[in-house]
Amino acid sequence: MKNQQKIFAVAPMMEWTDRHCRFFHRLLTRRALLYSEMVVADAANHGDRERLLGFDASEHPVALQLGGSEPAKLAAAARVGAQFGYDEINLNVGCPSDRVQSGAFGACLMREPALVGECVAAMKEAVDVPVTVKCRLGVDEQDIGPALDRLAQAVWQAGCDRLWVHARKAWLAGLSPKQNREVPPLDYDRVLRLKRENPDRFIGINGGIEDLTQAGELMGQTDGVMLGRAAYRRPALLLQADAMLCGEPAPPISFTELCARMTAYAEVHLAAGGRLNQVTRHMTGLFAGAPGARRARTLLTLEAVKPGAGPEVIERAFAAVDTTGLAAAA
Repeated sequence: MKNQQKIFAVAPMMEWTDRHCRFFHRLLTRRALLYSEMVVADAANHGDRERLLGFDASEHPVALQLGGSEPAKLAAAARVGAQFGYDEINLNVGCPSDRVQSGAFGACLMREPALVGECVAAMKEAVDVPVTVKCRLGVDEQDIGPALDRLAQAVWQAGCDRLWVHARKAWLAGLSPKQNREVPPLDYDRVLRLKRENPDRFIGINGGIEDLTQAGELMGQTDGVMLGRAAYRRPALLLQADAMLCGEPAPPISFTELCARMTAYAEVHLAAGGRLNQVTRHMTGLFAGAPGARRARTLLTLEAVKPGAGPEVIERAFAAVDTTGLAAAA
């Protein structure tokens, strides 16, 4: 693309990338675009908006991912998201869960590119922030050649600002949502071909990217890279992402300061009636590979759920680990 900065993002992940996860990730990377979990349009329009959509100002840049298939409802939900201050509104055209199948959205929409285009057009009309789409290569028996092309052309004609492609099919018949994240084979070449054929369109890639070296290689051939499970399960790698992928210095944060920031955040959350494990469950992979990591993981999981557990559990977890190697790697 011409004159557009490449984007590194942490993928939207159901039950994972909530506001507590995003606050934590933002301490590790200043440049990554962070995504919400998918929020169904009806919930955004009629549910507890602060609980579903609220976020800390430090999370910017942050995007809201919506699920749905009715243009008017998605437009209304996009407007709500923009009013909350999200920097981007993303339409989910890739989730394979039973919930989205019953609602005829998510990956099901790969079969209906014209409808997806109508949804994008309505959302674009409703908001001034970028409207983007995250899709799969195809679904079930679709041929991923024409399936992806038709979806891409439909959303681009509707004004879609960025297209993120999870480089796998979704198999709605026969595979569970968990299996759909791992079993269908990756096909990065199909995404790279789409980019070569559409050099002036933003095309980002997602799916099975294990580390920042691989991410950098793919970013060299696309407009953006989105990490999912690798970033969640080994969040310390985010400490290196700004330097390796964005050409900027790593965040100037020590593990001592990280502990202090997360402890203070947990104190506020507890004072508001929350539970400690709602914060700590996103931190369990931080120390992967370091001496003491198992003890820290036990504290952040088992101790954090006990009645009366307080922020001192986080301090004990950090104290249990020799972070020397992790700090050096970051």
